[in-house]
Amino acid sequence: MPRKEIITNCNEDETRIAILEDGQLNEAFIERAQARGVAGNIYKGRVSRVLPGMQSAFVNIGLERDGFLYVSDVLSDIEEFSAWMEGSELDEDLDDDDSTAHKPGRRRSRRARESQRIDQLLSKGDEILVQISKAPLGTKGARITTHISLPGRYVVYMPTVDHVGVSRKIADRAERTRLRKIIHGGRPKNSGGFIVRTAGVGQSKEDLQDDMMFLKEAWDEIKRRSESANPPTLIHRDLSVLLRLLRDVFTADFDRVVVDDKTEYERAKRFVEQLQPEVADRIELYQGSVPIFDHFKVQQQLDRALEAKVWLKSGGYLVINQTEALVAIDINTGKYVGKRRLEDTVLKTNLESVKEIARQLRLRDLGGIVVIDFIDMEEKASEQKVISALLEELKKDRAKTQVLQISEFGLVQLTRQRVKQSLERTMLQQCPYCDGRGRVKSVDTVCYEILREVKRLRHELNGREVVIRANPVITQALRGDEQTIFNQMKAEIEGPLTLVGDGHFHQEQYEVVNL
Repeated sequence: MPRKEIITNCNEDETRIAILEDGQLNEAFIERAQARGVAGNIYKGRVSRVLPGMQSAFVNIGLERDGFLYVSDVLSDIEEFSAWMEGSELDEDLDDDDSTAHKPGRRRSRRARESQRIDQLLSKGDEILVQISKAPLGTKGARITTHISLPGRYVVYMPTVDHVGVSRKIADRAERTRLRKIIHGGRPKNSGGFIVRTAGVGQSKEDLQDDMMFLKEAWDEIKRRSESANPPTLIHRDLSVLLRLLRDVFTADFDRVVVDDKTEYERAKRFVEQLQPEVADRIELYQGSVPIFDHFKVQQQLDRALEAKVWLKSGGYLVINQTEALVAIDINTGKYVGKRRLEDTVLKTNLESVKEIARQLRLRDLGGIVVIDFIDMEEKASEQKVISALLEELKKDRAKTQVLQISEFGLVQLTRQRVKQSLERTMLQQCPYCDGRGRVKSVDTVCYEILREVKRLRHELNGREVVIRANPVITQALRGDEQTIFNQMKAEIEGPLTLVGDGHFHQEQYEVVNL
């Protein structure tokens, strides 16, 4: 078994968490005070716009952008809730019996849903209690729902639906039956629904029912607060990133959790003592003089996770490019040339890349459409080995993924559940120099642009002195490699021409001044 650790770096304004396996960084979480995660928060909001043509509404919940509410997230049908769950952070807890595919009556439900109009359910100015199911991403506001869910350690409570389910990841039929009986027997009348999480396997009746009652009381308190609150306002904030991980991820197969802040350490210790007292001694306070991320060699791995190129042990490498529409991953043999035939070299590189791709998806929080350009393989057996290996590695991912077979062009398309901002978008900002293009106009392109500007203005210059002000890189080029362009400018002006380099100018910026 690999050694699994959760390393936590805390300060007043930021919490950074790393999940390590044998010292290798597999997942990273960053939460900052000014942009604390909002997924799971519950708000009392006011409908600001209803869009019948889009079957949706925008709700002011007090964030920078209004939340987006689709019609299916307003209805209280259990299949509507299941459809929402398939895209939520708690998808792992959706019952097999409630999956939306291949169900009798599914088409009727979909037709009924599509016939229900958003303007028949909501009007501008309505007050509504909503929960954020997907945090704001890029320029998009938060995705919200009226189907509230409160996750506990062992169960998820759904006060708006009448349903009992068991996580699809619990395969043992006898255990599924036992858990259902406990939930059915323990839930209060008209209290809503519960789904047993994977952590509920083997838990006692008392522990499961205590979790149910705790969540029911939490919901009653949320309802009380919402009744007197004026929208838009936050009604319930989800746990901090560390406590969420301790609730949802920290299991007996983790060796330890190391925290470098005494206050957070004590809070985490108390939290785990309530949830899992048998592993509370695995919470440790780091007191070293070296910063905790440096001591555990996390910082250098985190920095590398922001680079486009990822080296493989064999000498091959991946190139990962994240765009607005999709994530593209290219595999190259690089320095690896193999020892036998080409097919073996290609297969070895592709198989090695599969494990790293799965890790990078988790580490970088890459979601949406992902296109992988594997190195072309001649044999179908090789392609199948790569796909099988990819599917196996993706089982380690808590986010939901779907994979298509390799296309005739050697491409694999998969989708990965997108819940929060990627690591790149959390830690980086758009380059103010290139405006996010990743490129700037070349020196010769800018020189030719200046020449065309001079030609456009030549009738206004009247032979008087002209000053061209530009970035020093451009003015140096016009005096050197691009001297012929400079000579053409002088011919157009028919008067004195002076070049002035200004380091404050963008490489693409210039001005032509008639003195």
